[in-house]
Amino acid sequence: MAVQEKTGAEALVDIMIEEGVEYIFGLPGGSAIPLFDALVGRNIKLVLTRHEQGAVHMADGYARATGKTGVALVTSGPGATNTVTGLFTALMDSIPLVVVTGQMPAWTLGLDAFQEADVSGITYPCVKHSYLVKDVDDIPRIMREAFFLASSGRPGPVLIDMPKNVSGARISPKADTMQLPGYSVPKAAQDAEVARAATLLAAAKRPLLLVGHGAAISGAATEVRALAETLQAPVVNTLLGKGVLPETHELNLGMLGMHGTAYANKAIIDCDLIMSIGSRWDDRIVSKYDEFCVNAVKIHIDIDAAEINKVVKVDLGIVGDAKTVLRQLLPRLVKGDTADWVRQTKRWRRDFPLKFQKEGKLRAQQVIQELYRLTGGKAIVTTDVGQHQMWAAQFILSESGRDWISSGGAGTMGFGLPSAIGAQLGRPGETVVAIVGDGGFQMTLSELATLFNLKIPVKILVINNHYLGMVRQWQNLFYDNRYSGVDLEGNPDFVKLAGAYGIKGFRISRSADVRRVLKAALDHPGPALIDAEVEQHDNVFPMIPAGAAHKDMLLGPPRRVLEKPTGGT
Repeated sequence: MAVQEKTGAEALVDIMIEEGVEYIFGLPGGSAIPLFDALVGRNIKLVLTRHEQGAVHMADGYARATGKTGVALVTSGPGATNTVTGLFTALMDSIPLVVVTGQMPAWTLGLDAFQEADVSGITYPCVKHSYLVKDVDDIPRIMREAFFLASSGRPGPVLIDMPKNVSGARISPKADTMQLPGYSVPKAAQDAEVARAATLLAAAKRPLLLVGHGAAISGAATEVRALAETLQAPVVNTLLGKGVLPETHELNLGMLGMHGTAYANKAIIDCDLIMSIGSRWDDRIVSKYDEFCVNAVKIHIDIDAAEINKVVKVDLGIVGDAKTVLRQLLPRLVKGDTADWVRQTKRWRRDFPLKFQKEGKLRAQQVIQELYRLTGGKAIVTTDVGQHQMWAAQFILSESGRDWISSGGAGTMGFGLPSAIGAQLGRPGETVVAIVGDGGFQMTLSELATLFNLKIPVKILVINNHYLGMVRQWQNLFYDNRYSGVDLEGNPDFVKLAGAYGIKGFRISRSADVRRVLKAALDHPGPALIDAEVEQHDNVFPMIPAGAAHKDMLLGPPRRVLEKPTGGT
């Protein structure tokens, strides 16, 4: 009896199962019907979202929490274009995704057919690689290449645009060997580079390790800790490098940069050597390029050769996987004489602690700090972008590089809730909290329906100040309090809104109620939302104005209105 041929869509699902895909996040439409039909009865769970942006953010949160490749499936035209924000978010933060978009039949391409869009062209700047599939027999090869490209080297999103006639066609048995000429993944460093790094580190009296997201992606936590402890070198981390070295470790000075700790930024000013491990020296940490660590030796370890000398000119650039390179380096290290330097950083920590005003109205910082205490630092925390994100980064100390999930490079409002759903599915049984602003939350709150249907215990903490808070802060500090477009008058009652979706709602409006209400929400067995009505006019400090040097850091409100900054928000 002849073996029945499969459709292209069925072959696509077969490869996903072989790749270990557990969940597909998506929303169907006409051009994607063969793809969704192929999922029926298969060993992959389909999560029906309420918007395609939410689907990609869920796949992103799943990938960040687990280290696996996230998968999203949507239809053509506006369904595909709705993925752009999610793709851009994943690309900027090096997150492995495979996003499959349905497309109109191949013979209609270029004819402006109903729901046809040049998805490959539209998304080209937002992906690591993309495919427009024209031959059904290419599907197995393309799928294997997509998963390999998404997860290898510097990870990133890969898009597969699948015309309906191709996904519905019958596939013939054919070899599916990957064809990726010119694509190679660096691993180890050259011996001469490693030897020079060891020599430079040994000579430093005030060394500083800068730990970025690349260290988390490579799984280099053990090696980073061994490096810091062997050298007795203080550590600072980027926003997405939180937790690679536990932030409770005595050598960890926390996040540096625009809203980093004062002691981390003071260490940047005074170090005589800085070694970046998987950080791309982005503008939020470097700030004024020509005054960044001018007297320090600079070493940069990165798997992406394009990042070496792109932003900061370094004395030694090493292209390779962070974990592998550090393993090469560790046997060559000798303990330096850093006792005075470590004592100095401890004095800065003592003299310039993170603090906030505890009198008067409820403070966002108090709510976030109490959440950290109640969860014992064991929760997976996702965020939107803005003031709440920075306060969360300051007051929640991460113990693992996969427990802090936030949009770094793109700064995507609306990321927090859907990414928390993906994280919870990827790590069931763990506490997952989405800390969101009242502005960003309303961009993807339709995913409350997805959350309710899944019956998973994600907790949502809305830091509700009735403003687009970070923009208001800039208008306050740099634009003489000329507020424009930041007042969120008309916000819904978030507790009633949660109830309308079948989700338990809680409200905090007084400092005295913070612990009790948070504990009740955390103890609730299902999903829950906490609406924290906080002081409207708080600003995030410390702050380095965009384009200013680290020495110009503001520890609190300035006495005068500052000059307009040169960078964006």
